[in-house]
Amino acid sequence: MTALNVPRIYTLLLSISLLGLCASCARKTTNVEAGNRDQELFIGLGTEPAALDPHITTGLTEYSVMVAFLEGLTTLNAQTMAPEAGAAESWEISEDGLQYTFHLDPKGRWSNGDPVTAHDFLFSFERILTPLLGAPYAYMLFPLSGAEAFNKGQLTDFSDVGAHALDARTLVLKLTTPTPYFLSLLAHNTWWPVHPPTILKHGSMTDRISKWTKAGNYVGNGPFQLTHWKLNNEIYATRNPYYRAPECVTLKGIHFLPINPLAEERSFRKGHLHVSSTVPIHRIDWYRQHQPKSLRFDTTLGVYYYMLNTSQGVLADVRVRKALAYSINREQITEHILRAGQQPAYHFTPPNTGGYNADARLPYDPRLARQLLADAGFPGGEGFPKFELLYNTSESHRALAVAIQQMWKSELGIEIELHNQEWKAYLSTREAGEFDILRASWFGDYDDPNTFLSLGETANGNNHTNWSSAEYDRLIQLAAHTQDVDARKAIFQQAEALLLDEMPIIPLYFYVTSRLIAPSVQGWYPSLLDNHPYQAISLQQAQ
Repeated sequence: MTALNVPRIYTLLLSISLLGLCASCARKTTNVEAGNRDQELFIGLGTEPAALDPHITTGLTEYSVMVAFLEGLTTLNAQTMAPEAGAAESWEISEDGLQYTFHLDPKGRWSNGDPVTAHDFLFSFERILTPLLGAPYAYMLFPLSGAEAFNKGQLTDFSDVGAHALDARTLVLKLTTPTPYFLSLLAHNTWWPVHPPTILKHGSMTDRISKWTKAGNYVGNGPFQLTHWKLNNEIYATRNPYYRAPECVTLKGIHFLPINPLAEERSFRKGHLHVSSTVPIHRIDWYRQHQPKSLRFDTTLGVYYYMLNTSQGVLADVRVRKALAYSINREQITEHILRAGQQPAYHFTPPNTGGYNADARLPYDPRLARQLLADAGFPGGEGFPKFELLYNTSESHRALAVAIQQMWKSELGIEIELHNQEWKAYLSTREAGEFDILRASWFGDYDDPNTFLSLGETANGNNHTNWSSAEYDRLIQLAAHTQDVDARKAIFQQAEALLLDEMPIIPLYFYVTSRLIAPSVQGWYPSLLDNHPYQAISLQQAQ
């Protein structure tokens, strides 16, 4: 090698090194950028869904995934939440409001290409109402004549229930009493159809644990299909090629990511999520200052509360339950802990639910609370046994639990222990009734006070308090059969007053959903029911 060639070779090697360095430093495309380009939504769930069977799930996490895969007779308009055509393209209602005749959309297909039929709906209704399934939400179908009796084993022939197929495309539903919100009710997952051949291929009609919900087996009639499900990693949905209205769907895929809220926030900040399930409390002020357009607070029909196991020792005493409820400073919780516009809850039903506003109120009165505790035999908390407050793992749930733990200690002189469980374990513990006090929340399934107050009924599958009142049950049943609007509201007023007087639950605050939403997300509208149909959503590329 001559001296003249050394500088040339050195320059060439340096250039190659710099090119390699630049290539390694090139910014990678984020999920959001790739998703905007490919119309694929990346959405945080906060936790792993407990199941994807519409007839046994009760959580919003599960609903937010399943609504991509399944569709009822009606759907809800993304902006107004008004019921509109779903699997049924049209319907007629009898003059007395007791009979609905639905005409199924002839274009309706399952994701394997099978036609969606009226008989599929009958199979699905029979499945959720069959006592052996143990569906906690079976009561949602009780407006059907004979449905409650069938679910309780008083009827054994499903043909006696008010659901009949005139032919493959015509379904007739007969009600016990006119139900003003019935069309909205049909959009709820309890009324969704499941594919009979798929259910039976993987077990019996009433198997709660079945392989039919696994990727590759799942057959739905919604706008998307389940492509893969990696536990604790990702649920991936792609378009259902047989969906009845493909022109209404813009997204090509949805990535459901079950990551915790802290990881969600970091992922959102790095451009890996379009939508988060919530916003960590300690990050709200940062987003208000630095990314206000990404921060969304929406009023919803939801209440956060503590559920008391009234069969557990001292919690069987209503004086103790009231002492716990009256000693909580809800204003301090909403203003200084939550800080997202939540409203203190001094009753159970959110304000203006279906035009109803509760008159009954529980007080914030620590002095009265101490007196009630003393009357129950625990003056100053002396001799009060330790008990446990259970919540599903979450920073916000823990922050609230710690605050209330301190309030009960300072105001009542009692000690409680805090315990958290992951979502699936929490649900199992709750259903088994193996708790003292449990963090809970409820979002309205439809805009009517019945969706909240029916939770107190003895036979309600979501009432895990072990509290039972014959008078309360009578009032809820009376409201169900009362057509006069004002008279019906008056009955609900009586029921709510009784619920607060017995205090099997402690309302804490009314929800405002907080989310981080990328500016590219179009069609995610504010919703009182926190319902966001994926057909309405599209992604806009940066200009």
